[in-house]
Amino acid sequence: MKPDNSAPEALSDVIIETRNVSRVYPGVVALDDVNYRVYRNKVNVLIGENGAGKSTMMKMLAGVETPSSGQIFLDGQPVTLGSTHQAEKQGISIIFQELNLFPNMNVMDNIFIANEYFQRGRINEAYQYQLAKSLLERLELDVDPLSPLGELGIGHQQLVEIARALSKDTRVLIMDEPTSALSQSEVKVLFNVIEQLKRRGVTIIYISHRLEELMEIGDHITIFRDGRFIAERDVCDASVPWIIEQMVGDKKKHFDYQPAPQGAPVLKVNGLTALHQSGGYRLNDVSFSLNKGEVIGIYGLLGAGRTELFKGLIGLMSCQQGEIHLNDERIDKAQFHTRLKKGLALVPEDRQGEGVVQIMSIQSNMTLSDHSLKGFRRAWRWLNPHKERDNVNDMIAQLAIKVSDPELPVTSLSGGNQQKVVLGKALMTQPQVVLLDEPTRGIDVGAKTDVYHLIGRMAQQGLAVMFSSSELDEVMALADRILVMADGRIAADLPRHAATREKLIAASTPQD
Repeated sequence: MKPDNSAPEALSDVIIETRNVSRVYPGVVALDDVNYRVYRNKVNVLIGENGAGKSTMMKMLAGVETPSSGQIFLDGQPVTLGSTHQAEKQGISIIFQELNLFPNMNVMDNIFIANEYFQRGRINEAYQYQLAKSLLERLELDVDPLSPLGELGIGHQQLVEIARALSKDTRVLIMDEPTSALSQSEVKVLFNVIEQLKRRGVTIIYISHRLEELMEIGDHITIFRDGRFIAERDVCDASVPWIIEQMVGDKKKHFDYQPAPQGAPVLKVNGLTALHQSGGYRLNDVSFSLNKGEVIGIYGLLGAGRTELFKGLIGLMSCQQGEIHLNDERIDKAQFHTRLKKGLALVPEDRQGEGVVQIMSIQSNMTLSDHSLKGFRRAWRWLNPHKERDNVNDMIAQLAIKVSDPELPVTSLSGGNQQKVVLGKALMTQPQVVLLDEPTRGIDVGAKTDVYHLIGRMAQQGLAVMFSSSELDEVMALADRILVMADGRIAADLPRHAATREKLIAASTPQD
C-alpha cells in the first residue's frame, strides 16, 4: 500500500515538518524515515496501534529525544530541539501520557515549577496565585491553587497538568492521551479549552485511541504503523473503517501456535468491580473463566484495566464487588500471600520497580517468595543452601538465562534475562495459574521468542496462563482465547478462530 500523503493544505500552512526522521534504539527502530506534517491552527490527530511510533515522534518534537537521522523544521526553518527547554523556547509544549507532577507540592507550585514569575529576585506568589486561579477556572476546576496536589483525584491532576502547559507561551501544544483519566464531563471541558486555544492561534497535536473522540475534536488525521508514516487526511474526509484499515494494513501472523489439551476450569471470576477514589471504574463487572492448559490473551489500550485486573486477582488491589474462585474455592477475601500459596502467581508489568530487587543476587531474587523458600527449609526453619542453589540452577537452565553464576547481581543481566528471572520466581512457587502482565515489554527479539516458548510449555504442562500485551500480533499468535478490555470492562471475548485485527481494534476503542 502506498502512503496516502495528499494534503489539502498549502505548505505555508504547515507549522512543523519532519523530513526523513528516524529514531533507533538498540535492537529497535522506533521511527523509520518519517515525513510528518503538523498544520497550523488545527487539531492534528495522530493515531496508530501501540508501538506505532506516536509517542517517540512527540518526544522528539518536545525535545525529550533527538532524531538518529533526519531533520525537524519549524515555520520552514530547520531547528534543533535538544531539550524540553529548547522546545519550550520555540513555543512547543507537551502534556505527557504519564502524569509528570509532584504530589507533595501544591497545585500552584506544580503549575509554575521551572517557569516561575520573579519580581525583584523573588517569586511573585500573589501574581502566580491569581494566574493559577484563572487557569483552573478556564478548566472549570474548582480547586484552591494552594491545595496539595496529592489530595486530588487522577482526573483533576490531569487537568492541573493541562493548566501547566497553558501557563506557558505555547504555539504548539502536544496532548498525548489527555483524556485517559478524565470523566465525560471533564472531557467536554477539555474540548472547550481546545476550541479556545485554536481561536487564540495555538496548534494542537492530539494523540488518542478513542476513534469517536478523534472524529469529534480533530481537523486533520495522520496515521503511523510500525514506526512509519502511512496516511494523512482531513477528518471530514475520513471514516472509522478507513482509519482501522490504515492502522492494520496487511499484517500476518508470525508465530507458531501449538494448542495444549484443556481441562476443567481452574479460575472463575464473577462481577469483579473496583472503583477509582476519584470516581469511575478501574474494573467494571468483569467475569470470565480460565481452564487448565488454556492460554488467554488480554488486549486493551492504555488505561483499559489490564494491570488492574491482574492486581485484583492476585490481591494487590481491593475490589468492592465480585467473586474469585480457584479450583472451586472462593479466594477473593484472601490476602496476597494466601492466594500465592493456593496457586496464583503474577509477573508484574514493571520489572524494575516490582519484579526484581536490584541490590540482590539472581538466586535471591528467584527464591524471594516466602512460598518458594519453604521448599528449601531444613529443620528449625533454616534454609538448605544446596537445595536452593540446585533448584535455582535447574530453573536457569529451563529458562535459558545467560549467566555464569547465580550469585551475581541481578542488575548484571540484560533486560530480557532479568525478565526471565522474574518468570523463574513466579514458577518456583509451583503455581496453577500464571498471570503475565506485558511479559515481553522492553526485551529483545530473542528473549521474546524464549518467552513465547515458555508460555507454550506452561500450557502443555497443564498450567492455566493469562497474559496481557500491547502487541496485537503477539496476542493473536499465542492465545487460545482473547479478552479485549476497554474502560475497565471486558468489551469482547473471542476464541482464537474468530479473532481478527479489525475486531480487536474496534472492541478496544472505548465507546461513549
